Amino acid sequence: MKISRDDSTVSVFLTRGDRKGFLEDELRRKVRDWIEVMVNEELEIALGIGRYERGDGRKGYRKGKRERGFTTRSGNHKIMFPRGAYFEPGPDGKKEFSSELIPRYARRSEAVEDALVKSYLCGTNTRRIRHALSPLLEGAALSKSTVSRIVSRLSEDFDAWKRRDLSADDIAIIFLDGFNLKIRHGGRVESIPVLSAIGVRTDGSKVLLCLEIRTSESSAAWKAVTEDLCARGVTKPVLAVIDGNKGLHDAVKSSWPWIEVQRCTKHKLENLFTHAPKRHYDEIKADYHSIVYAESEAKARAAWRRFEKKWEKVCPSAVRSLNEGGDELLTFYRWPSSMWKSLRTTNCIERMNGEFRRRVKTQGSLPNSEAGLKLLFGLFACGLISMQRVHGHRDLQAAAAIKRMEMGLIKKVDRAA
Repeated sequence: MKISRDDSTVSVFLTRGDRKGFLEDELRRKVRDWIEVMVNEELEIALGIGRYERGDGRKGYRKGKRERGFTTRSGNHKIMFPRGAYFEPGPDGKKEFSSELIPRYARRSEAVEDALVKSYLCGTNTRRIRHALSPLLEGAALSKSTVSRIVSRLSEDFDAWKRRDLSADDIAIIFLDGFNLKIRHGGRVESIPVLSAIGVRTDGSKVLLCLEIRTSESSAAWKAVTEDLCARGVTKPVLAVIDGNKGLHDAVKSSWPWIEVQRCTKHKLENLFTHAPKRHYDEIKADYHSIVYAESEAKARAAWRRFEKKWEKVCPSAVRSLNEGGDELLTFYRWPSSMWKSLRTTNCIERMNGEFRRRVKTQGSLPNSEAGLKLLFGLFACGLISMQRVHGHRDLQAAAAIKRMEMGLIKKVDRAA
């Protein structure tokens, strides 16, 4: 017995498998009908008159239909796409109708293309995408070049992102760090440094400021990064959280001479371990934590003196390494205690760099530096990597304003305004 689509009660008599296919078919048919109705309405607006109507407002005419494949989240549809031409005053004159809803040559909705891009950015190759999304694509073409064309949409966004103005972000704190990315260069796979920066706005939210590939993490390389950030509007940061890289430290102080520097306490602990036998690791860690997890700066300095006294004979190089960090290991104590957890270390940018490494690992190596940076940017652009506000963000705006006044970056009247 033939099933009528108009009988909405027929699904009651279908098996579970048939019912599933029936519902999918019905949904797909409805979506196709809705698309055709909306595109026809667009054409009527362009022509200034409805189908089969007559009147003086006519600006053009219909030219029949043609079948066109279009994939949405509900599947692949064969749409009878209306054609038409209309006239406009001026030198252009006659124009072919082009839908705003489904642009010319578009074969997939933006939602489907976003799904394809996200799948690619998550580390899935074209073959796996085609297999995983086969129920959605239903045989629609998805070659390697198709995926490449879709992903290439990131290029324009990436170029604009690199040049965007940052002054409106009002960056108060900046985290800077580097990591290595495997790039195919001159027929060889090499590890190239990527220098990255995360800014913290005065409302506590974080923003990725830059991704730059350089030949090294030298002072000159980092200075090029910090000067670019200055030129794009990062002009009043009051705290930089960095590791022990001297070139980075020099670049930060060169671009923002007034800035306070917080050395990453986690990096320093790892460095202390290199100056001591393994049997002392647990004890050194406990003594070091009594410094960086003290209740106040005064108690931290007292713990520092105890560390020096205890270890100066057993591991003198560990004491020298600790003293090399100096006051910059304790800078966070001069900020609200609610923020200490976020300011002690470069963990926030380390976690981001770790996500980059994990994603790139699926690629083995990237064809060039530009492809690598686009891939990393795409993880943010598609929302696959997100960042939370810093701890104690409610205290940040007032604390940053006080710091800026002390440093002469703003006047008291600016704060009142």
